[in-house]
Amino acid sequence: MTSTTPATGRPTVATVYGYPRQGQNRELKKSVEGYWKGRITADALRDTARELRRTNWRHLADAGITEVPTGDFSYYDHVLDTSVMVGAVPERHRAAALADPLDGYFAMARGTQDVAPLEMTKWFDTNYHYLVPELGPDTVFTADSTKQVAELEEALRLGHTARPVLVGPVTYLLLAKPAPGVAADFEPLALLDRLLPVYAQVLADLRAAGAEWVQLDEPALVQDRTPAELSATARAYRELGGSTDRPRLLVASYFDRLGEALPVLAKAPVEGLALDFTEAAAGNLDDLAAVGGLPGKRLVAGVVSGRNIWINDYEKSLSTLGTLLGLADRVDVAASCSLLHVPLDATAERDIDPQVRRWLAFARQKTAEVATLARGLARGTDAIAAELAANRADLASRAGSALTHDPAVRARTAAVTDADGRRAQPYERRAAAQRAHLGLPLLPTTTIGSFPQTTELRTARADLRAGRIDTAGYEDRIEAEIREVLAFQEKAGIDVLVHGEPERNDMVQYFAEQLTGYLATQHGWVQSYGTRYVRPPVLAGDISRPDPMTVRWTTYARSRTSKPVKGMLTGPVTMLAWSFVRDDQPLGDTARQVALALRDEVGDLEAAGTSVIQVDEPALRETLPLRAADHAAYLAWATESFRLTTGGVRPDTQIHTHMCYAEFGDIVAAIEDLDADVISLEAARSHMQVAGELAGAGYPREVGPGVWDIHSPRIPSVAEVTALLRKGLGAIPAERLWVNPDCGLKTRGWPETAASLENLVEAARQVRAETAETA
Repeated sequence: MTSTTPATGRPTVATVYGYPRQGQNRELKKSVEGYWKGRITADALRDTARELRRTNWRHLADAGITEVPTGDFSYYDHVLDTSVMVGAVPERHRAAALADPLDGYFAMARGTQDVAPLEMTKWFDTNYHYLVPELGPDTVFTADSTKQVAELEEALRLGHTARPVLVGPVTYLLLAKPAPGVAADFEPLALLDRLLPVYAQVLADLRAAGAEWVQLDEPALVQDRTPAELSATARAYRELGGSTDRPRLLVASYFDRLGEALPVLAKAPVEGLALDFTEAAAGNLDDLAAVGGLPGKRLVAGVVSGRNIWINDYEKSLSTLGTLLGLADRVDVAASCSLLHVPLDATAERDIDPQVRRWLAFARQKTAEVATLARGLARGTDAIAAELAANRADLASRAGSALTHDPAVRARTAAVTDADGRRAQPYERRAAAQRAHLGLPLLPTTTIGSFPQTTELRTARADLRAGRIDTAGYEDRIEAEIREVLAFQEKAGIDVLVHGEPERNDMVQYFAEQLTGYLATQHGWVQSYGTRYVRPPVLAGDISRPDPMTVRWTTYARSRTSKPVKGMLTGPVTMLAWSFVRDDQPLGDTARQVALALRDEVGDLEAAGTSVIQVDEPALRETLPLRAADHAAYLAWATESFRLTTGGVRPDTQIHTHMCYAEFGDIVAAIEDLDADVISLEAARSHMQVAGELAGAGYPREVGPGVWDIHSPRIPSVAEVTALLRKGLGAIPAERLWVNPDCGLKTRGWPETAASLENLVEAARQVRAETAETA
């Protein structure tokens, strides 16, 4: 075989920026939740964490990763860890943090009955959630490098070459928000000069502990940045790079092209840059050449996708790496971002066809890919001839599979017209018809869909899979749960009911398992936030719906009550965003296929008598491209796919949608373009910010800004909910305001759910009465 990539004549470092934290069997989740419940001690939790780190580093080293990351491990969230590292603990949590740092840490993450947690939102355009730092003009930063130093020393004692990974100072401040009580126009980046000495101290501590390199992650720089922000970036790295008491610095970006920040960092006095060279960051290669490369610097090339699960195209990656050899003093190989965003090991998926499984690369397979590419770069392609041949065969197998090309599905999507995605009447006429048909009170109450998934429900699903109960026995259990959920809602006084979704394992997986073209995993867990892990299905081929998916249970629920019961579906954008989506066709094409399958389900629900149908799109904002220039194209196909799902219903059928934990101000026009009748959104942690944003943009439809933060175990009081409702009424007229929690209740327990919903209904009654008196 002819070598297509020249050998570099030196070892090439293979590395990653982070690794899944949870363990093979989600040991971290079980230990953390065990600690919260008092079942294990803090020392036992620390022992579990230490063993997980040791196991991760061993797997990385065994795979050929020659420089392992440290500091990427977290009990809950790496941005929260950074807040602790720089001493940015909110005033309301300081007493708890001083009394017990671990309990104070978890209080910031989850809150307590008396103290609210930090706000939570999405990490760029991923499905990972981080805890938003709260900063203000009076914030005082202090260095606490205990965690970072301890984990580095652990790795060094085990004989690894280790590189601590920290959230960079610019990204940290750009992710932050003004603390409660601070003026909304306060910009946390104004604190940069106050923060940099703290980072310098942490870097000095890491150097003293043996760090040769430290990685500073600056993914915020791949977004559109102002001249002032770029100037601040230059100042930050001029100061940090100018220190003599520090390790060598590797500044990393990922998720998109670095763009206008690239020349800033290329000129900075740092020793290396880490850039994303996958399709997601198209342009980085040309941009790097345009600035003259990185002479005298280390370049870590992210050529293996850290976000999706398809195998790498070795020949394409080697071609990129070969080009990069002429643009930097040293080129090393990495995944494009932390492997936190993918499952652990594809070989565990025994229920997936072995040939199809060869198309998949989870974290362990990706580390092997990185090591193979590093070996090929260092020694030439002859050294990896067998791997290249196998890779070509697997890529060809996927491209030629009947799974990836269904002529009937493609013919149907090609026949779609603009009229298919539009309701027959404008919103104003539909709203009048719906009010007459549903007869709801002012400030109607509802929930988002799911109710607590009890141990009994999970056991029933496991028993069905294992054959310990038959289908009839399982359905009896589900019917009993639906009856219980409906009875509670009626007793509590909720106006629009849900069946509680007891039959559903996950809002995406449940539908994926019933659609052609999707693959479900058994062990493909990925962290969403804290101890919440999900198993994103794999969208591998063309999508269609063989049979109805939700009609059976929604119809049963409707038969047990005279109140409206919402049909509950997951929307097409979220079906893509919370899956590992195929990368061999445009996302818009895939979204249209999913939308048509869901359109069939909406039609069947309506035909069965369902008058309220909720199509959830919590991922609409999180999937927004990081660069503004790419927004319009994305929003065009995203909103079209939603309208295609819902466009065929009658005027008196009320279409709801739901979104949560994101910034909505910049997509209000797109939210209106969805043409939903009612939208519910997260608002409790952000103190009704979204209501003001919608009002300011003139949003004309009905809105349910959440009044109960369900991601915290605390129970909101009637007074607290009432205050939020009054604030919501300051922005949204009463005739268009709904009362609901922020999100589904699947992860909550029954006692807190019952108490919180009873408080929510009572608050709605009180504010409804106030509104009637005012009128």
